[in-house]
Amino acid sequence: MLAKIYSAAVYGVDAYEVEIEVNGARGEPKIIIVGLPDAAVKESRDRVTTAISNSGYYWPRGRTTINLAPADIKKEGPSFDLPIALGMIAVAEELEQAPFQKFSFVGELALDGGVRPVKGVLPVALEARRQKKEAIFVPATNAHEAAMVEGITVYGVHNLRQTFEFVRGESLIAPTYGDLTSFFATHKNYEVDFSDVKGQGHVKRAIEVAVAGGHNLLMIGPPGSGKSMLSKRIATIMPPMSLEEAIESTKIHSISGMLSGEEAFVSTRPFRSPHHTISDVGLLGGSAIPQPGEVSLAHHGVLFLDELPEFKRSTLEVMRQPLEDGKVTVSRAAGSVTFPSEFMLVAAMNPCPCGYFGDLKRECRCGPVQVQRYRQRISGPLLDRIDLHIEVPAVEYRDISSTRTEEPSAAIRDRVQRAREKQHGRFRSDAKVNCNARMGPRQIKQHCKLSDESQELIRVAMTELNLSARAYDRILKVSRTIADLAQVDAITPEHVSEAIQYRTFDRTLWV
Repeated sequence: MLAKIYSAAVYGVDAYEVEIEVNGARGEPKIIIVGLPDAAVKESRDRVTTAISNSGYYWPRGRTTINLAPADIKKEGPSFDLPIALGMIAVAEELEQAPFQKFSFVGELALDGGVRPVKGVLPVALEARRQKKEAIFVPATNAHEAAMVEGITVYGVHNLRQTFEFVRGESLIAPTYGDLTSFFATHKNYEVDFSDVKGQGHVKRAIEVAVAGGHNLLMIGPPGSGKSMLSKRIATIMPPMSLEEAIESTKIHSISGMLSGEEAFVSTRPFRSPHHTISDVGLLGGSAIPQPGEVSLAHHGVLFLDELPEFKRSTLEVMRQPLEDGKVTVSRAAGSVTFPSEFMLVAAMNPCPCGYFGDLKRECRCGPVQVQRYRQRISGPLLDRIDLHIEVPAVEYRDISSTRTEEPSAAIRDRVQRAREKQHGRFRSDAKVNCNARMGPRQIKQHCKLSDESQELIRVAMTELNLSARAYDRILKVSRTIADLAQVDAITPEHVSEAIQYRTFDRTLWV
């Protein structure tokens, strides 16, 4: 007898349907799994047979062949345990196939028949809906995550027996519902706020400009000046995530196994802060089974690199492609996978190894050679891709002790949102550009027209600071953002002057 069960597997950030065929025949008792299974799938034979026995069922005692189609794509992970077990029981009990045709199943089995959570349930549920399945059966722990997909019924199951009895119509399982709109509205609060930061008004202004245009940002200052504190609050002034952005971010976190229980949906901008000992693969993504790296986990959010010169140079250099393209392609012998990585890079560093170079109150202990070697750990090409460079001085006592109420994140976010709305209107006809930082040469030429006075300002800056052509484009983009914050269409010399001051560290710190 032949039974067909439907499941799905994740490839990159999307899923594809997998048809599981279980065929029972006479012959030597043996279970054969074909269709490019990996080690975890092959090991499912022992998990599945034990789970079936402990659930009170039998499996085919003859030669059992299990085919995972399509056969030309490698199948990975333990998520096929549940559908394989259902197929084997159906063959042993000669159950007709019809009940399985309209469902999709995914889940790992414990030896006692319990269903354990798996990764990537959200893209699997999206694929099941695309295939027009009536319902999807997932581990109970993953049910809230799958329920965020509208248009398909989600059943969270606890064990194998419960699932099979429901399919046969012998018992009922209450479906899990998810109100995505209300969840999204009530779970988008941040625990930190810009009102917590005392002083540093010019730094806050630069951060506002950076967020308004989606620009990358580098902060340079001594230890204790508030670089990390400011960075952790940047996500709070970014525009609220749209539903589409939230689903994209949730898919990435889902396949990385970072969702659980009530935290089944990413409703706030991600903030990722990897340690400087991270490897190239950890930052970019990869490994034998390609997984998203930190640049993808920060998609639609903030990637914060503290102590930037402490990162390995090779690790920093791999960020060039995602910074430019908004995506990263991981190539392996079995094929290549592309992960989205549209993030805002925020980096922080000390001006020297001891951190007090140029400080008027504390003496720097570093020699000139040490300072130069420290700064040269950051390459020129990477520095050119960072739009704004900000000096963050030590906070004065009068600012720390001040009782003045600081501006909250909500007020800054409102200004940022208005600036972004101008950009969305400007780039409505260009799907690849959603903010000023993503403008290409054609958009820069069209939307960043300057007066003669503004052109002369940039010419002097390029000559005096020896800036690159890429830095010139960055100045134009930042000038456009500053004008958008002022809610004006024309870029004035004042806007250009402010943009130029955010590039003055290009050569003063790296020569």
